Amino acid sequence: MSGTGRRPTLKDIAADTGLSMAAVSYALRGLHGTPETRQRVQEAAERLGYQADPVARALASGRSGSIGVLCASLEDLWQQRLAAALGRELLAPDRNAWIIDSAGDAGRQLELAQHLVDHRADAIVVIPIDPAAPGWSTIAEQAPVIAIGDALPGAKAKSEVVFDNETGVSTALRRLAEAGHRDVAVLSPTLRAEIERPAEEIAHRIAAGLDLRIRVVQCPHDLPGATDVARTLLTSTPRPTGILALADSMAFGVYAASRELGLRVPADLSLLGYDDQPLSQLLTPPLSTFHWPLDDLVTDVVARVTATVDTNRRVRRTTVVPTLIERGSVGAPPT
Repeated sequence: MSGTGRRPTLKDIAADTGLSMAAVSYALRGLHGTPETRQRVQEAAERLGYQADPVARALASGRSGSIGVLCASLEDLWQQRLAAALGRELLAPDRNAWIIDSAGDAGRQLELAQHLVDHRADAIVVIPIDPAAPGWSTIAEQAPVIAIGDALPGAKAKSEVVFDNETGVSTALRRLAEAGHRDVAVLSPTLRAEIERPAEEIAHRIAAGLDLRIRVVQCPHDLPGATDVARTLLTSTPRPTGILALADSMAFGVYAASRELGLRVPADLSLLGYDDQPLSQLLTPPLSTFHWPLDDLVTDVVARVTATVDTNRRVRRTTVVPTLIERGSVGAPPT
């Protein structure tokens, strides 16, 4: 340990080992040198109490080592699972993840994205609330952006992992139509009335072809908020006999409101979720929902982050397809 009270530097390790500062730097990063040289440098660094200065390293390499993970709303249990998995997989000696909640506000999400740019994030992984917002074009010009869920049509994102909502929503609405339902509601996570996400656009289009009377209702992810929305919906006239909740966390609120109102699932109300939360299997009856391959998605996104940061190249868009898991929450409408 240096006795001068100052922080040991590469120069101190170079003097101790008799190597050049460049050789020491390469050895500490495992880039060049024999295994014996790297071991000698590492031992000297530990003996002197050397710690890499992240600010100096960022200035030298042009990288901060930080990846922003910008969620739409962490009230959504699925996004919680995704963010936690990305945080674990992105953690490395020279890399970390900033998990940030946009709280369902599209404008705030763009402000937070700019904040990540200003703090020199190496890349931004985002679940966009308003994919068509013009601000994403500006953000994507300043930092690599990897979009999850919906593509960013107005921005040159480095990579996009798009959810096949066409398959998911159309399969759900056809399942309800085949069971005999005609009055159907779709609970949407969109919190601003002027924003219509692709999933909601698909719902309106598919419903017209299936002769469904459909309502798209904005719904928060938290249980009290989702319960309030569901209670209002289920006491309206006409009351929907089938509901597609575009997040299982919203479907939990429908179960709660149904229980309060004395409605039985599926005898009085059929219900479909959308993201296969583990808790959905514990409901009575268990919730029919859609499974999205979370582990494969995380592996794909991390690989895209690495490719983007290391090579600055654009990675081709991929599409994630869901699978309907039938469990017992869908039946014929009440007569």
